[in-house]
Amino acid sequence: MKTKTKNFKTKLWIYFALFTAFIFIVLWLLQTVFLQGFYNRMLISDTREAAEDIITNSTKPDIEKKIDTIARKNSILVVVADENGDIIYSSDEFKSKHTKSRSGESQFENEMTSHPQEHTVSDQKDLSSDQSEDQMDSASDQPEKKPSKPDGKNSEKTDYRSLPDDFDDVLEMLEESTGEYVERTNDDYYVYGTYINFHGEESQSILYISTPMNAVGASVSILQKILALVTVLSLAAGFVLSWFLAKKFSKPVDTLCRKAEKLGEKDYSPEYEKGFCSELDALNDTLDQTNDKLNISRDFQMQLLSNVSHDLRTPLTMIKGYAEMIRDISWEDSEAMKDDIQVVIKEADRLNALVNEILEYSELQSDTLHRDFEDFNLSELVKSTADRFEKLSSPDKVIIEKDIEPGIITTGDQNLIERALYNLMDNAVRHTGDGKKIRVSLKKADGKVIIEVRDYGAGIPAEEIEHIWERYYTSRQRKGKGVSGLGLAIVRQIVGMHDGKCYARSGQGEGCTFYIELKS
Repeated sequence: MKTKTKNFKTKLWIYFALFTAFIFIVLWLLQTVFLQGFYNRMLISDTREAAEDIITNSTKPDIEKKIDTIARKNSILVVVADENGDIIYSSDEFKSKHTKSRSGESQFENEMTSHPQEHTVSDQKDLSSDQSEDQMDSASDQPEKKPSKPDGKNSEKTDYRSLPDDFDDVLEMLEESTGEYVERTNDDYYVYGTYINFHGEESQSILYISTPMNAVGASVSILQKILALVTVLSLAAGFVLSWFLAKKFSKPVDTLCRKAEKLGEKDYSPEYEKGFCSELDALNDTLDQTNDKLNISRDFQMQLLSNVSHDLRTPLTMIKGYAEMIRDISWEDSEAMKDDIQVVIKEADRLNALVNEILEYSELQSDTLHRDFEDFNLSELVKSTADRFEKLSSPDKVIIEKDIEPGIITTGDQNLIERALYNLMDNAVRHTGDGKKIRVSLKKADGKVIIEVRDYGAGIPAEEIEHIWERYYTSRQRKGKGVSGLGLAIVRQIVGMHDGKCYARSGQGEGCTFYIELKS
């Protein structure tokens, strides 16, 4: 963290704040810039669908009810007229049809009082029963109302709006057009016109539909004022909330950073509280596992330095001492020089074997070792290893007794199992005593495969039997009869990799038997 603006909490807060601002910018654009255009497109689309619905049902007997329902639902003016401009039927959003009310007052006139339009009404109030004869005669001089349909299907007197001012323009556009319908659009209205067969009549009628386009305009200024207030309050709340969210999200990350800085140290502590999110919980587990591995590696290094240093120092001292003896004393005596050189070679071999065992054990402990597990014939492996070891031990006249059950198959890494078996045989030969005899057996028992390697030496004291599998135990406690003290530790590591177990049984002066149990 070079600067405060680059830390996780600040950056996360900035991103949350920018996201909040972006949301309100988009909202402003939708409410102010794109609202009118989007509204107009939707309005035109709905009007076209309404016109298609009327055209589809124009020949049905209940077309008037259909028109009334569509007009109210879509807030549109629908006019059906003939080519001479005589209205056959009309409806709008304020009433179902233009008929006189029970009180005698035109229903259209009532609604026009509360919803003024740029149209006139042709009827007047009906005369009451107590009106004078002169008034009756005067009323009879009024122009005769046009029936709702020329064929007289509707006996009820109906009063309509006058034709819209642009009806003639729409009629002229229809006469000149080759399409199915015509449209007119300006800032105030959208008009749709087409021909229909109203009630299935032979002569075509004109369907005229209009709807206002500026209905949303008056609402935009109100929306802007409300949106401005909401934006200010929401941005303030969003910035505060985003700060608390950023702080909450960054807290576990900061904790993990502090833990990572203390990896491998003695004061490393699992202070992280799980449950925030699965990814951070997994990262915390990884840090804990890494810390454990670092501690194991550090302990191993310390043990390596403290324990192996003695084993390395001894052969190196011998090599150096005999080399100086050859240089200063025995270089003139060929026989003595040969003996000294032989000691140097033997100690160099011992040093080489020690280094190889250390490297082998380190490799077995690492997770990078490729484990090639497969089925193989364990009986043949044990027999061939015992035969080969018998040839190698022939100069020492070691006898190897074999009791191997044939045809035993197991699963594992054949090379590693062979290495573990070789180490047990080598350990038995080193401790078998003057008898120069060891015994190797293989058998199946209780669903398991059991390998036994027995020596006939002095045995292992009961207090030491549990420690013989530890690293460097032999070289420190059993007077250096092994090469490095890692032989049995390598055996335990290999058997553990195969989900098996190894153990030993011994009695003082009765030799020792080592066991390996594997899955059959």
